[in-house]
Amino acid sequence: MRTVIIGSGNVATVLGKKIFLAGHQIIQIFSRNVYEGGELAQATGAKFCGNQSCIDLTADLYIISVSDKALPEIAGWLRVPGKIVVHTAGSVSISVLKDCSDQYGIVYPLQTIRKETAIIPEVPLLIDGNNEVTQSVIFDFAATISATVEFADDDKRSKLHVAAVIMNNFSNHLYTLAADFCRNENLDFRLLIPLISETAERLKTSTPDKVQTGPAVRRDMQTIARHEEKLKNYPGLLELYSLFTKKIIAYYHFFFFFFLLSFISVSCRYLSIMMFI
Repeated sequence: MRTVIIGSGNVATVLGKKIFLAGHQIIQIFSRNVYEGGELAQATGAKFCGNQSCIDLTADLYIISVSDKALPEIAGWLRVPGKIVVHTAGSVSISVLKDCSDQYGIVYPLQTIRKETAIIPEVPLLIDGNNEVTQSVIFDFAATISATVEFADDDKRSKLHVAAVIMNNFSNHLYTLAADFCRNENLDFRLLIPLISETAERLKTSTPDKVQTGPAVRRDMQTIARHEEKLKNYPGLLELYSLFTKKIIAYYHFFFFFFLLSFISVSCRYLSIMMFI
């Protein structure tokens, strides 16, 4: 498809390269960042445009890949009736594009994306369209640049975006805090990389709850106490350690305590009956 990409950030750059490698013609890159937009245009054989007045109106597909807060602004002036317009945001409704065209939708990459990445990772795409015909065209296009394409309406897509933030952004912040701790304690954080990789690898064949390890899931209070002692000079990290420990214990030992209480209740009733007899 003849495509115009609006934006030149991480998502625009990675998707642009994948679209180009899939054999589609990117006819124009629109960006207010002349340097980044020019680089992406050069990498994809496209022309560069830095002003909305020079937007090429002859493309088949317009991909708006900008920040969430910038989306309404772009949607406010882009008018390409008869063309397909999509955005790439996880938590912005499809309806933001309703005035751009009579055919509009979503191509949301469910992946952590950095344009500096030398090897482009597999990028699952969640798509949507304002009608069945548009959905079908967007799906077929997305399937040329990703092996994993699924339909997701606003609600499903935003929920997956929440899950992605919790799973990826939050865990990466924990990596950051652990790296800070290692640096302060003259430890080599790189020794932990195989642990991170192994946990992620296990999730390919199992569910997260099945691969949980550590003192909290074992309810090893002595080890937990020793860890908390090591963190006494890091109050922020100690707070998180204690919080996650309590959450893990509660998650994995709820059913044990429920069974124990049930057993005690049944035993008490049995004893009462025996005493009455």
